[in-house]
Amino acid sequence: MSIARPTSEQIKALASSLEIEVSENEARGFASLMSNNLDIYEVLDELPDDLPPVKYPRTPGTRPDPADNPFNAWYWQTDIHGAEEGPLKGKRVVFKDNIMVAGVPMMNGSATLEGYVPDVDATAVSRVLDAGGIVAGKAHSEYFCTSGGSHTNATGPIHNPHRHGHTAGGSSSGCGALVAAGEVDMAVGTDHGGSCRIPASFCGIVGMKATFGLVPYTGAMPIDMTIDYIGPMTRDIPDNARLLEVLAGADGIDPVQAGINTDQYTAALDSDPKGLRIAVVTEGFAHANSDPAVDLRVREAAKVFERLGATVEEVSIPLHRASAAIWTPIYVEGLVVSMMHDNGFGKNRAGGYVPSLMRYHASWRTQTHKFGPQTKLIMLTGEYMTKSYGGLYYAKAQNLRPRLTAAYDAVLADYDLLLMPTLPMTAPALPPADAEAAEIVARALEMVPNTPAFDVTGHPSITLPCGEVDGLPVGMMLCGRHFEESTIYRAAHAFEQAHSD
Repeated sequence: MSIARPTSEQIKALASSLEIEVSENEARGFASLMSNNLDIYEVLDELPDDLPPVKYPRTPGTRPDPADNPFNAWYWQTDIHGAEEGPLKGKRVVFKDNIMVAGVPMMNGSATLEGYVPDVDATAVSRVLDAGGIVAGKAHSEYFCTSGGSHTNATGPIHNPHRHGHTAGGSSSGCGALVAAGEVDMAVGTDHGGSCRIPASFCGIVGMKATFGLVPYTGAMPIDMTIDYIGPMTRDIPDNARLLEVLAGADGIDPVQAGINTDQYTAALDSDPKGLRIAVVTEGFAHANSDPAVDLRVREAAKVFERLGATVEEVSIPLHRASAAIWTPIYVEGLVVSMMHDNGFGKNRAGGYVPSLMRYHASWRTQTHKFGPQTKLIMLTGEYMTKSYGGLYYAKAQNLRPRLTAAYDAVLADYDLLLMPTLPMTAPALPPADAEAAEIVARALEMVPNTPAFDVTGHPSITLPCGEVDGLPVGMMLCGRHFEESTIYRAAHAFEQAHSD
C-alpha cells in the first residue's frame, strides 16, 4: 500500500508532541525529507509478512448460547482436530482468549478488540494440534488481562464452578472455570503476575507457570515481554506434566528463548519425594489480607511432605514482601507502552509480531469509553509514571530483578523447593453489577502478594489444591530452580496422591 506523506501542518503537530520546535519553513523542509525515507518503507509492502503457516483445516466455530455457558467461561467453541496420534490424542483443550487460533475470533476480554479474527496459530496451538489434541475453543479472559478477579470481561463476569457468584480468578478466568467444571480436559492460559495460578487456585485445579522462556509466547497478545508466560492448566498433575512436555521448547521465533532446557516431565511422576528439602517461606504467610484458615491449610499440607519423607523447614526471605512492588512498574508501565501505545507488541524484539492484530487493536484510541475502571486506572497510572518520571521506576524495577532472583536462589541452593500459599484467600464474591470503581479495582488486585514474584524472577511455580475453607478451594504454591520443573512435578504428584487417599 502507499504510505501517506505528512503535510507541513502534520510535521508541526508531530514536533510539538515530541517537544521539538520547528518553524514553518523547517516543517515544509522536513515534510520533503521524510518523503524520501518513506519511499524505503514502501519496499516492505512488496515482501511477505512471513507468518507461520496454518497446518490444520478448521471452521470458525460458534459463539455458545448463554444457556449453554452457565459460568460465562466460553468465548468461542470450536472442534479443530490435529494429528491422528500423539501424547494428547483425543484431549479437548481450550485456550485463553489472548492466544491466537487462526480463523477463530479473539477479543482478549475487551470490547475494543471484539471482531478481530487472527490469521495465525500461536506456537502453543500448533503444538497441541501436532500432539493429537483437539482445540475445543477459546475461554474468556479479563479485560486485556488486567485483573486477578473474574469480573472485568466485557461480556460480564466469569463464575466459579464451586460457588456461583464468586470469582473464578483471572486473568485466565475462563480456563480455570472450564477445567474445574469438567467441560474440557485441559486449558492453556497465560501468566504475567499470576494469571494461570490465580484462577487455578480459586477453582481448585493445577496451574503451572514454567521457567521464563521455556514455553514460547509466539502468537499470544503480550503485556510486557519480560513477564509474559504461557502455561498449562489441568485437573491433575500427570495431565499438567504431559501438556507442558508438548508446549515446552524453543520455536525459533520467540526472541527470549535462549538457553532453554527441556525435560521429560512425566518421568518425574514415578519418583517419590523422599530426600527432597522444602523451604516454607515465612513471608508468604500472614499478609494483611490473609485468611488465617488458608494459611493453616497450607501449613497442614506442608506436613504431608514430612510424612512422605521430605525435609520441611521454615525459612525467611525478607525481600519476598517487596516482590509485588518490584513487579508493579514492569506490569503497569510495560502494559501501557507495549500493549497500548505500540498496539499490542513493544519494539526492541527480534520477531513474533502479528501485524493483523496490531492493525485491529490500533482502534482502541477511539473506543476508550468502553474501558472499565480497572483498565482505565492501569493506563492512567502507567502513563503518569512514564511521562512524569521518565520510566525511572520501570528501570529501577527491572534493575532489581537480579537482587530478587538472588534472594530466592540463595535459599534454593540449600533447598529443592519453596512452599507458600498461592493466594491469601479463597474465592471472594464477585462485585455487584452496580459496584463503584473502588470496589471493582480492589477485587482485581487483592489476591496477588505472592504470585508476581516468580514472573519477575523466572522461577518455575505451580499451584495445586491442598484443601478447602468453607467449601472453597485453597491452593498451595511450589517454586523451584530454573528449568527444574521435574522436581516440582515429583513433589506435587506425590502430594496429590497422598492428599486424595
